Amino acid sequence: MGHEVDTRGGTSAAAVFGAAAHRGTAAAVPAARPQLSEAALAAMARGVPAATARGYRGDWTRFEQWALAADFRPLPATAETLTEYATWCTLTPRPRTGRPYKPASIDRALAAVAHQAAGLPQPSPTGARLVLRGYEAALKTAKDPSGKTRKASAATPRVLRQMIAATDTTTLIGARDAAALTTGFALAARPSEAALLDWEDATNADDNQGLLYDLYRPKVTTDQPLGVPYGSYASTCPVRALRTYRQALLEHGHEPAGPMFLRIDRHGRINPPMHRASRRIGDPAGRLTAEGIADIVTRAARRAGLAARPGDVLPDGAPRWTGHSLRRGYAEATRHAKKDPLEASRHGGWADGSRAFAGYHDRAAAFDEELNPLYGIGL
Repeated sequence: MGHEVDTRGGTSAAAVFGAAAHRGTAAAVPAARPQLSEAALAAMARGVPAATARGYRGDWTRFEQWALAADFRPLPATAETLTEYATWCTLTPRPRTGRPYKPASIDRALAAVAHQAAGLPQPSPTGARLVLRGYEAALKTAKDPSGKTRKASAATPRVLRQMIAATDTTTLIGARDAAALTTGFALAARPSEAALLDWEDATNADDNQGLLYDLYRPKVTTDQPLGVPYGSYASTCPVRALRTYRQALLEHGHEPAGPMFLRIDRHGRINPPMHRASRRIGDPAGRLTAEGIADIVTRAARRAGLAARPGDVLPDGAPRWTGHSLRRGYAEATRHAKKDPLEASRHGGWADGSRAFAGYHDRAAAFDEELNPLYGIGL
């Protein structure tokens, strides 16, 4: 099925919610069931984060290709179709890796099928979930690394100091990278959130206490006011780093307004032209994408000798530095500093009682003498 893609970088309603599938064949939808209008599909699409929509599109395309090749109807899918697809994913080597899908990939693929069927009867996932549960248990029993979800390594303040020490902050791109690293950590920002920051979102706090941010978190559609005070270390102080970056932009003739984190090449050119097939691409104002923010973290880790170079084969358990490393580093650092878990999670935009945040805290508290029950019991 050919998906529609908004050439301006967004996601069309048809690409996210399967308008083509809704209207492609009479067999795809029960004849008596009214179809959603284009306006309704577009309104629904606006409620899906862009990164989630991209992942679902890829998952749906793979499912649809498999279903058609195996003589199953992709939409609306049945419970039996989902179960067969989950089984196929656990048995079939992927061309890129030569191994079957990982449990997390299968889980997301099943979610993508349910998502694509918006407005249609939902197939029962019970059989597919049982297949997935048994597959994951078998991998874990066999100590297969693919049975574990690889999480981003934590860019704690100690790690940030290593990254920034290996960064030439006297250059414009180095000043930007230091500001992005420290600001992302201080706000516990996802890459998509840091990419949306504008200079107007940061203002000086009263009595020069630091900076006040208005941060939009698309994943939870929340505007969050956050205070960022001066740091204890000059090299990782988010307030100083942002002001240094701002001054560097001024010295390069760029007035800091609009997008905060800009595309800059190694020659110090701001918003250099980018083309694909003779067509200009990239944000016209030079705003970095979420992928661009994540690349800053990965490159900084390589400069500091913390990460392998591109193309290197990583052993199981090797550090994984991604855009999420800053957010995880924030969570672990607040545990080590014994900050109130509720306030720490709220600052980072986690829901109260978030299992993800609790997991980061549990990891950081593994050798906390006050929390680990093995300390002080006479062992």
